Amino acid sequence: MIAGIALGTWTSRIPAIKDGLSLGDGELSLALLGIAGGAITGMQAVGRLIDRYGSRRVMVPVGLLQGAVLVLPAYAPGLPSLAAAMFTFGIVHGVLDVAMNANAVVVERLYAKPIMSSFHAVFSIGGFLGAGVGGLFAHAGASVPMTFGSVAVVTTTIAILCLRWALPDSFDPGRHPEAAAEQVPGRSLAGWVLFLGVLAFCCLVGEGAAADWSSVYLVEDLGAREAVGAAGYAAFSIMMTAGRLAGDWLTARLGPVLLVRCCGGLAGIGLLVTLLIGNQVAGVVGFGLFGAGLSCIIPQVFSAAGHRDPAQSGRALARVASIGYAGLLAGPVLIGAVAELTGKPVALAIPAIMALFVAAAAPALRPARI
Repeated sequence: MIAGIALGTWTSRIPAIKDGLSLGDGELSLALLGIAGGAITGMQAVGRLIDRYGSRRVMVPVGLLQGAVLVLPAYAPGLPSLAAAMFTFGIVHGVLDVAMNANAVVVERLYAKPIMSSFHAVFSIGGFLGAGVGGLFAHAGASVPMTFGSVAVVTTTIAILCLRWALPDSFDPGRHPEAAAEQVPGRSLAGWVLFLGVLAFCCLVGEGAAADWSSVYLVEDLGAREAVGAAGYAAFSIMMTAGRLAGDWLTARLGPVLLVRCCGGLAGIGLLVTLLIGNQVAGVVGFGLFGAGLSCIIPQVFSAAGHRDPAQSGRALARVASIGYAGLLAGPVLIGAVAELTGKPVALAIPAIMALFVAAAAPALRPARI
């Protein structure tokens, strides 16, 4: 929730920051790259820390920092300082992302039934809340520092209140080195983690494409009004959140392999049929189906990565998240480049085909015996 609120609030005030610093589109893009660079940098470093010290010891201080680093861009006087502030925000956000997923694996292991999708749903809900609160502050004419400062106080308070419930890691490789050695041979584990990263990459290419190109496709190619164009991404986001809320129930009944196979098929076929029909209503429905299909895949990928070898849970999650995050960044650029050559319908077929590939690769998520 905290991570989602912080990211949603930042996103909602980007126009105000851009206007306040008189940034052009290109300059703003450089600042936004700071978040991506920071997140990937943080993810590279955090895996070994989690495996050595435990996810709770990493997650708790970084969770407290999330609100503080949100305030930094509000006081940036220019582009260099804004980029530095966003790089810092990205580091904290990336470290928190991996650490909280690693701790969610601990909770899921002790809970003895699927719960990962619910955690990802709460992140999505936090993003909606952050965007909504930021929009209300903007509507009221509040400054960016007041917006970020107010939200930071709330998120830090929530983090403090939640400290008592954060669970320590249930597996201590220092006490049970033989258990860690018996899980999976290092080379095969590394290849399997890389493949999970590819699956995450495919899914997050789709998320990035939907975020940046769904509205553009509906308006420019299908002649929709801007309000209808916005409804495309709204349908995607709402159905993704709804799918994640139902994801644990579905996982318990279908198992991760069948669930991911069905979800990848729904996402890929839903979007491809939409592109073939080519009208506005089908477009909104299709992006909704695409969101519903993608909703449960990333939680299952992260859960599989964290459970396979408890002694290397942090490193596995960090690698998968890093590769996946690259897809979130590359997706919009890839779609834009292909659209320039072939048109947006053909370009948007790429994430649909990637979703079908994930469906075919679902057996890779078969639970390990742990």
